[in-house]
Amino acid sequence: MTPRAQSGAPSTSASAAVVHGNGSVEGLRPFLKWAGGKTRLLPKLIPYVPDTFRNYHEPFLGGGAMFFAVGGRAQSTCYLSDLNDELINTWLVLQDRETELRQGLLAFKTNDSESFFYRVRRAIPSQPVDRAARFIYLNQTAWNGLWRVNRWGEFNVPWGQRSFRGLDERLVRRIQHALMKSEIRAIDFRQALCSAEAGDFVYLDPPYLPLSDTSKFHLYTEVRFREADLRELASICESLTARGVRWVLSNRDTPLIRELFSHSVILGMRIRRSVAAQNRRNIEALDSPEVIVISPGDDEPPPGS
Repeated sequence: MTPRAQSGAPSTSASAAVVHGNGSVEGLRPFLKWAGGKTRLLPKLIPYVPDTFRNYHEPFLGGGAMFFAVGGRAQSTCYLSDLNDELINTWLVLQDRETELRQGLLAFKTNDSESFFYRVRRAIPSQPVDRAARFIYLNQTAWNGLWRVNRWGEFNVPWGQRSFRGLDERLVRRIQHALMKSEIRAIDFRQALCSAEAGDFVYLDPPYLPLSDTSKFHLYTEVRFREADLRELASICESLTARGVRWVLSNRDTPLIRELFSHSVILGMRIRRSVAAQNRRNIEALDSPEVIVISPGDDEPPPGS
């Protein structure tokens, strides 16, 4: 295998993107609309990322906003992973089979309609390119761009009255270029972080624990991320620090987060988010309490950076 902005619908235009020789892509936005994406938080996160590091690790990949922003700083390999098989399959197809993917997306654009959406939702193709095209179509046309599955791993988000735009050819090629030095795998964060060594950098954006028992927006895969997982992740972060690995974590500001990561530097802030933003008329602004947690020993950037 051959080895970033504002929140909202992902851009399908790459006219402003500039590809650098080190694999970073200036001006490239995530190609997916992903719940919990960190595009809006990037200006606050990036000052805590080293200017250079050996390997980059991101085990909760999602839409990859942070990877697009800082992955080019890696001197060696970017290790990208997530537990969502359909998501990872799409990244892999973009890496190695972008021409086939662009061709596969044409039929979705031609047949786009509400009835077609539900036919696509019911069908589960077996070929990687077909699966990736379906994933991108559903991401662009489902309600609020949400990816949610039931306990059997079946996608169950309704039609969102959104037209399918597809992906711009230049955008797809720039994404492929950015992935040239990446290894992409569908694995658990525990396995993904075993290989991190001194001199590496890790970005962690684990799913937020639900605020209530009725919350459904954390169900990105049939495997739930629970409090026990968060506790284990906090312990792994201590181990990363002991091994000389620098890391940054972002999450909701809660008493549990502050308790579990008391061994680290915790910076609280409020981020403006849009809730239930199916379209501009339905946007409800919300100040969300968030934290950036950084590995102990890392110097904080000057105020205003």
